[in-house]
Amino acid sequence: MIPGKMGKMLKEAQKAQEKLQVELAELKVAGSAGGGAVRAEVDGQKNLVAIEIEPEALEDADASMLSDLVLAAVSDAQRNADDEVQKKMASLMGGLGLPPGMGF
Repeated sequence: MIPGKMGKMLKEAQKAQEKLQVELAELKVAGSAGGGAVRAEVDGQKNLVAIEIEPEALEDADASMLSDLVLAAVSDAQRNADDEVQKKMASLMGGLGLPPGMGF
């Protein structure tokens, strides 16, 4: 590979990584459990930003069951965030034309 071309590709990769970080900070992804009785929202870095619990879930659930629903909703949101991050990374990496193994 030509050195000048490699430098240009690395600069493009750095810009793509910076763009990805901004997009991840702004990304909000939801997950749920108990048929939607508990909903969680995380950002693109999988930080929990919101929890919503339907009032009916409070009436019908004991503390242990409610805890399980909250954990399941958060896990679901985090899995969904992973999926979204992978899609965004694949999209960015595909546009860079980097050789195999040169991802970030």
